[in-house]
Amino acid sequence: MLRSFGAFFLTVALLAFVAACGDADPVVIATVGDYHPFNFINDEGEIDGLERELGDELCRRAGLECEWVLHEWETLIPDLMAEQFDVILAGMSITAERDQLIDFAGPYYPSRPSMYLARAGAGDGAIEGRLGVEENTIFSDYLEARGIAYVPLAGAADAADAVLGGDVDAVLVDHAYGVAKLAEHAGRLEAVGPALRLDEGLGIGVRAGGDLLGAFGEAIDSMKADGTLNALLRKWLGEDAATFD
Repeated sequence: MLRSFGAFFLTVALLAFVAACGDADPVVIATVGDYHPFNFINDEGEIDGLERELGDELCRRAGLECEWVLHEWETLIPDLMAEQFDVILAGMSITAERDQLIDFAGPYYPSRPSMYLARAGAGDGAIEGRLGVEENTIFSDYLEARGIAYVPLAGAADAADAVLGGDVDAVLVDHAYGVAKLAEHAGRLEAVGPALRLDEGLGIGVRAGGDLLGAFGEAIDSMKADGTLNALLRKWLGEDAATFD
């Protein structure tokens, strides 16, 4: 009965939002397309992954027509603010610094400590060697603030390959990516060193003060309530993925 009332109020809120939008243009969602399994380009040349499936379901629940575009990671936030698109769904961590610029719906992946990945058997000493991280991320910010040198990676998707290929000794990555890569490369990678809590989970970025924050927030809450978000996380990240209670 409680679920029925929740669904009723969600429907009323979303109908009101859609009515207010009228014949508005489609909501444009930007992602990067190089962060498997969150977002990537499949064999058919289409945007795919956990976030594509999540975003499509959120738009369906919110009654929104949505389109997807690829965009460079480094300019996602400034170009969102400049209204080049409407939503960021690209494995972006919620941080206090980013929250001063844009709003975040979610999180859609709960806050968990980031981790170092190294080749299996390397041990904690790997983090004293060559560290690899993608630039302009919470990981590069963390290392730079401490004066720790690192090897810049072209993209987040290169992290595991850089370790396995011997280009670096360890990489610092978010929990969800680390869990997925440990499962994908079982027996070849291991988590080493300390766990670091650097963010508040992964969120959907929208322009501050806009209606989309409420629309996507309500839709995410409904997916948490009926268990579909947890099922989606396990589908793409494996049974060891962090989920919502």
